[in-house]
Amino acid sequence: MAPDDAPRRRVKTKVHWIIGGAIIATLVASCGWLVLTDAPAYQFLVRLYVDKRFLKQTLRAWGVLAPVIFIGLQAVQVIISPIPGELTGILGGYLFGQWGGLLYSTIGLTLGSVASFAVGRWLGARYVRKLVSSAVWRKMGFIVEAEGAVLCFIIFLIPGLPKDMACYLFGLSPLPLWIFAVVSTLGRIPDTWILSAQGAHTASGDYLEVVFLTAIVVAIALPLYYYRNRLVGWFRGKLAHSTDRAG
Repeated sequence: MAPDDAPRRRVKTKVHWIIGGAIIATLVASCGWLVLTDAPAYQFLVRLYVDKRFLKQTLRAWGVLAPVIFIGLQAVQVIISPIPGELTGILGGYLFGQWGGLLYSTIGLTLGSVASFAVGRWLGARYVRKLVSSAVWRKMGFIVEAEGAVLCFIIFLIPGLPKDMACYLFGLSPLPLWIFAVVSTLGRIPDTWILSAQGAHTASGDYLEVVFLTAIVVAIALPLYYYRNRLVGWFRGKLAHSTDRAG
């Protein structure tokens, strides 16, 4: 590539980021306005999340658009986190079956994660620190210096960590967006699959299977959840050590 092309590429990249940032900012502002004004559209979304029977009837009425709408709900759940993602994961299996729920939930979670990552990268540390709680920043702020895909994968794999907020923090890190999208998706899949299976077995009345899956989840997740702070501290120490060596 000719040296004269470098400034042009930088300008083009900035234009792309400005356009993308404007679109994302508009979406975030719209969501914020719906929440703050308690608009009818927001009340409708809340009822969709809370009332499973109402949601199922609504999705059936929407026909082939139902998966698209559910994917959108999952994405919004990541961006503004109105309720725990575990509930929507179970709901996906309840509505679309084990594998359909896994597919649609994964697509929605990936879109929401990428959008949050892009918002974090566009806003910068000054505004992201205002967006996330001080507790999350103290606990997970080391992410902004992380470059490794392994760390990203493990954070999204461990139960109990604030994954949705971590998306914004990873946006501040040197990690490329496409690597984040792939790795965070892979990290979410095991938990998403189990939640979808629980929802599917609940819908079919296989409560013994639900109890069995729940027991597996508790057996695996409880130790990870119990030691999550130690694991985060270990990763923080490893990152600080590698930074010192690089310096």
